[in-house]
Amino acid sequence: MKVVILAGGYGSRLLEETVVKPKPMVEIGGRPILWHIMNSYAGAGFKEFVVALGYKSEYIKDYFLSQLDIEGSLSLNLATSEVRRHDRTKQDWLLHLMETGMDPSTGGRLMRLRSMLEKETFMMTYGDGLSNVDINALLAHHRSHGKCATVTAVRPPARFGVLKIDNKTRLVKNFGEKPQLSEGWINGGFFVFEPEVFNYLDDEHEPIEGRPLKRLAADGQLSAFQHEGFWQCMDTLRDVRYLEYLWNNNQAPWNPNPTPIESA
Repeated sequence: MKVVILAGGYGSRLLEETVVKPKPMVEIGGRPILWHIMNSYAGAGFKEFVVALGYKSEYIKDYFLSQLDIEGSLSLNLATSEVRRHDRTKQDWLLHLMETGMDPSTGGRLMRLRSMLEKETFMMTYGDGLSNVDINALLAHHRSHGKCATVTAVRPPARFGVLKIDNKTRLVKNFGEKPQLSEGWINGGFFVFEPEVFNYLDDEHEPIEGRPLKRLAADGQLSAFQHEGFWQCMDTLRDVRYLEYLWNNNQAPWNPNPTPIESA
């Protein structure tokens, strides 16, 4: 089953990083967040990716092409320029790096991939968010409900620490750093779609989060998979540093491997 990753936006809220590279190439622990997203899906057994490229797409192409050259052991014959690789990457992923232009919205990028996706169920997510959502449970939920689309609903972490204060003494009884919000669900990405979703896409400038998903909901064709676990988008440098901290301290919930993989 193919996994679409939307990786073509400008990442304007993270200009400190994205002025020189696309947002999905911002690194966490020496690897782009795009790699981390793929690694999470691959850990669940889904290893074919369709990456919707746009802004500074050459950085993404160069990263994966370079991996073929720099990872593993090499023998070089300087006289003949012959290169022999002793081992290959252990990542048995199939990548389709597809140019979808600079201007389309999220819905428009998906429309431009229709020919690759319209024959079978596929998954989709954004190139800037990490989670420990159970992908196989998500897919099972989608199939059990028989709807056109399933969205993963998450409870976002609070932006600020929460204080519990004793009303009489005014002493802090408990300090909670970045708790999950107890109320309200938001779109966490991690979608599953049937090919019929393309019947709801007719404007390349319309984000899929706008009229298409609203129409799906109105038609009773949008199911929600409620995820209570870890979810974190990467919109600010603070988010980057938080994700970096989790990875470097072997506390990354999205990592299917118990030990962080060394930087490339």
